[in-house]
Amino acid sequence: IIKSILGFLKYQGDITVNGLDNRSVEARKLVGYIPELPSLYPTLTVIEHMEFIARAYKLTDYKDRINMLLERFELDDKRKKFGDELSKGMQQKLNICLGLLPDPDFILLDEPLLGLDPHAIKELKNYIEELRVAGKTMLISTHIIDSVDMMWDRTIIMQNGQVRANVTRSDIEGSGKSLEDLFFEVTEGIDEAGFQEFRELPSLLIGEACGKVV
Repeated sequence: IIKSILGFLKYQGDITVNGLDNRSVEARKLVGYIPELPSLYPTLTVIEHMEFIARAYKLTDYKDRINMLLERFELDDKRKKFGDELSKGMQQKLNICLGLLPDPDFILLDEPLLGLDPHAIKELKNYIEELRVAGKTMLISTHIIDSVDMMWDRTIIMQNGQVRANVTRSDIEGSGKSLEDLFFEVTEGIDEAGFQEFRELPSLLIGEACGKVV
C-alpha cells in the first residue's frame, strides 16, 4: 500500500494526494517517506545527505530546520560522519531526519521505531504528536502493536491482504478492549501456514485525515 501511494508499484484504481494524482510532481512534494531500512550513500556525510535532500526538494531557508532535526535526534555531533560509519540506530535516525526535512503534509512511516534506542523512540513519538497537532497526516505501518499503542487515531488491521478491522480510538475505548485484544480477536482462527505468511506482512496501518495518525 505504501509503495503504491508512492507510485513505486503498479495498481488498479486511483490514488490522490490532496486531490492530485499521487505520481505527479506536485503530489510528491507533499509526501514524505521514511522506509523501514535506511538507504544511505556510503561516501556522503550526514550533513551532505541533508543538503542533498534539501536541494532535491528545492528548499529555501532550510539550514535552521537541518540544525533542529540533527539536534533533536542527537546527530549534531555526527555531521561529518559518512553513511557507512554510522551505527544501525544512527542510520535510522538520519533516515527519519531525511524524511522529515521537507516538512511534508503527509508522512508515510514504515516500522520507524526499529533500531532506535529508548531516547530516540521517545523523541520520535513526541515529534509525531507535534506533527499531529500541526495538522499533518501520518500513515504508520508496524507489526509491533505496543509501539503505537498511544499514538494512533485510526487503526486498520490487515490479514493476508484483507482488511479485518477499521476502527477509531473512541471505538476501542468504548468497547473496553485494548488494541492488542482487538488484533488477536480478528486474526485468530487461521491455519499455521496463513499465520506464518501474515507474520511477515505489516499488520497495522496507523493514519487518517488531516491531523491524524493511522
